[in-house]
Amino acid sequence: MKILLWHVHGSWTNSFVRGGHEYLIAGPPDGIGLAGRDWPAAREVRPSEVDADIAVLQRPEEVGRVPSGVPVVYLEHNTPKYPNQAHPLKDWPGTIVHVTHFNELMWDCGTARTVVIEHGVVDPGPLYTGELPRAAVVVNDPVRRGRAVGTDLLPRFAEAAPLDVYGMKTEKLGGMGRGDHDLTSLHRELAQRRVYVHPVRWTSLGLSLIEAMHLGMPVVALACTEVVRAVPPEAGVVSTDVDDLVRAVSELVADPALAKQKGKHAREFALARYGLDAFLRNWDRLLTGVNR
Repeated sequence: MKILLWHVHGSWTNSFVRGGHEYLIAGPPDGIGLAGRDWPAAREVRPSEVDADIAVLQRPEEVGRVPSGVPVVYLEHNTPKYPNQAHPLKDWPGTIVHVTHFNELMWDCGTARTVVIEHGVVDPGPLYTGELPRAAVVVNDPVRRGRAVGTDLLPRFAEAAPLDVYGMKTEKLGGMGRGDHDLTSLHRELAQRRVYVHPVRWTSLGLSLIEAMHLGMPVVALACTEVVRAVPPEAGVVSTDVDDLVRAVSELVADPALAKQKGKHAREFALARYGLDAFLRNWDRLLTGVNR
């Protein structure tokens, strides 16, 4: 199958392009193309010049940029800004795919058909050592995004353990900011930290959280959006009480054996729910059905 899509969410696309199809990525001036990614099954194209079997759209402006006659589905990565916000494609005659059940619940898509295909990630392997008694966070642009991603909570967690924050524009945080890393080096850095902290109030389920669980890291997370489904009790501590979470960070950093045990459960759960094979099978099932 020839699948046309735009490179919008790099981590999600990194999983999607491993499904055994031909992936046609919109290149300049229509999109950013591969942007240096090593995706052997993908090539850059001009959307108007390709013969695709189906297109996966991810932004409203892409709807009118697909060649006539090509079937389409729309992938929504994000939570709405508020519960029951009308989706830009509300009442659309096509299919809207959500990446979490929470997102499907909160978006008002009207009469549009909706389905959920949960995330799947390429397994980085059980790299966790937890050798450094520190906590890790991954978030992009934390200063601008502020409370939505829990930036205001970072000093409280930093009181429980030294905190390393990874992601784009984290240098603006000062000493705790560690900047952006390629995926391989990020996984290596995370795996050395004792615990993964997810302070996010209101975003879709971050792939970095799922990747941290795949690494074998224990998780301390706010019980917001999809986290209560994604992180089982055996994998760490999930709560809306920040004091509970701060205590959990202290306890896990102080007890390497406990951290390792919870990290083992986190990895087992992540492999079962967010493994790559199930993700690709679910997408194949959907795209095959739409393309008939």
